[in-house]
Amino acid sequence: MLHWKRVLRPLAAFLLAAAAVTVPTAASAQAAAAPSSGWNDFTCKPSAAHPRPVVLVHGTFGNSVDNWLGLAPYLKNRGYCVFSLDYGQLPGVPFFHGLGPVEKSAGQLDAYVDRVLAATGAAKADIVGHSQGGMMPRYYLKFLGGAAEVNALVGLAPSNHGTTLGGLTAFLPYFPGAEDLLSEATPALADQIAGSAFLTKLNAGGDTVPGVRYTVIATRYDQVVTPYRSAFLTGPNVRNVVLQDLCPVDLSEHLAIGLLDRIAFHEVANALDPARARPTTCASVFG
Repeated sequence: MLHWKRVLRPLAAFLLAAAAVTVPTAASAQAAAAPSSGWNDFTCKPSAAHPRPVVLVHGTFGNSVDNWLGLAPYLKNRGYCVFSLDYGQLPGVPFFHGLGPVEKSAGQLDAYVDRVLAATGAAKADIVGHSQGGMMPRYYLKFLGGAAEVNALVGLAPSNHGTTLGGLTAFLPYFPGAEDLLSEATPALADQIAGSAFLTKLNAGGDTVPGVRYTVIATRYDQVVTPYRSAFLTGPNVRNVVLQDLCPVDLSEHLAIGLLDRIAFHEVANALDPARARPTTCASVFG
């Protein structure tokens, strides 16, 4: 019988390597995050036009810089105070975060939002998250008092109801020890499998909490959160959007929707400021 730990450890290494080639290098990221960019500037004070700071929450294998090289400047240039955090770090794993238990990561987000609100003087923040970063804040909202501190949550391809990874997760029970190893090595991945104990707890009693506006922006070409409609939420104050309904020729998949898709970014801006929303179309890429 094969020793499945020997099989899965190389698989985990492969996933890390794949993340390394799909995300900009740490060196380039640090340069892009220089103070002159105005992003993560804790002296920033929200304007009357945009009275709430925006907290960006990266996805699994992401970090506070690389995940937001496109969206952070986009929002900053539109007059927002923009902040981003690192969360879910594992010992000995640099740059690639969002791997620790999602419940613990939600506590890190709670502390970070408190810091942002104290620095800016704002009563509430808005949150924009990609992948796990669009789902994890819901734990903060539901169980850690976040609903009193957050006005809106915008998720880009969020893993709200988990993923089947195109059906691959259905095979895990056939490999003894595989699920336990996944939970030990990368808890966040295990938490995001459709039907996990974490997601069962998160979604019990409804997807939303009162007082928060929710927007989900999904793509039909998502190859990570599958099926892509598992990203959608049900409840009051929810808007579920499919990118291809806004622009049929938008081919963005799971990574691109968070990293560089200006059509998705335009819809994020609409969600943050619905009173000034403008229709999102294929031409929004030039906006």
